Amino acid sequence: MAQAITLARPYARAAFEVAHAAGTLQAWSQALAFAAAVAKDPRVADLANDPRVLPAQLVALHLPAGTAADSPFGQFLGEMAEQRRLVLLPEVAELFEAFKRESESQLLVKVTSAMALDAAQAEQLKASLKRRFKREIELETRVDASLLAGVVIDTGEQVIDGSARGRLAQMASALS
Repeated sequence: MAQAITLARPYARAAFEVAHAAGTLQAWSQALAFAAAVAKDPRVADLANDPRVLPAQLVALHLPAGTAADSPFGQFLGEMAEQRRLVLLPEVAELFEAFKRESESQLLVKVTSAMALDAAQAEQLKASLKRRFKREIELETRVDASLLAGVVIDTGEQVIDGSARGRLAQMASALS
């Protein structure tokens, strides 16, 4: 995984810079999401490593409908196909999204709670996080009943564990 991210980072940075300069971040985001979904298909992954399949054929598989092979995105895929790196597209798309959020002063926050958050709680949490991090907040929520109560907030750089399970673990550690 770490090696894939390391290999994908220069491609993601290049894609971001091209898209940002052209003002087409959203279009590239959608195209990369499509290409990443195609790359995740095990049948396509097998083809990506088959020397009998030409890079142009691989590019055609990964291009969204209506996107030309000679477009900037098509050329980007062509370069990745020449290097046999299309299998990195899921990581490239993930890193591209992180660069995009950073440029838009957005922060993706993963919130795990013991019970589902209602809309009012989610908005209140977003407002608090916006004040704290001084950025627009995009919440990704999930439920984990094993937390017992409370929430765990993960910003990617910082984890705030306000769960009952986390506090119990801290107490156990302090007592031993």
